[in-house]
Amino acid sequence: MKYMATVGEGVREVEVTAANGGYHVRVGDTEWDVDARATATGIYSLLLAGVSYVASVVDRDGVCVVEVAGERYEITVEEQTRHIIRTRAGAAAADGSRTLTAPLPGKISRVAVQAGDTVNAGDILLVIEAMKMENEFRAGASGTVVEVRVAAGTAVNAGDVLIVMA
Repeated sequence: MKYMATVGEGVREVEVTAANGGYHVRVGDTEWDVDARATATGIYSLLLAGVSYVASVVDRDGVCVVEVAGERYEITVEEQTRHIIRTRAGAAAADGSRTLTAPLPGKISRVAVQAGDTVNAGDILLVIEAMKMENEFRAGASGTVVEVRVAAGTAVNAGDVLIVMA
């Protein structure tokens, strides 16, 4: 499974797959085979490249605080799809209008606005079903819907313009 891990200002793609009774982990271009076992609540025994580590993992309001080998990390982890949707859903156009673009392929399951509607920041614009998840897309700022280019049931590709706002 692919995840996005944020540590400080840095974001890294992490892929984890089950392998040989443990895990194969890829972070960027670096790969490891890891044997990980929970030994107590929040305590894990890790075997990595023949070296044993003990890691403490605590969830603090959605942030994983990890202590291992004398170092402390605060890490936010989310599924790659969620990260893409959260960070790439829409872009500003040069003429001052705003467009909502599809961040990944999917199917429009609901359109909540039509051309001429006035929306406030946070209002739902539409819902896309992608990778068996329904994802709501909300207005990032107040404005007027100028154009709706999709309808419920429409299949979309990454980068397709869905809604134009002013």
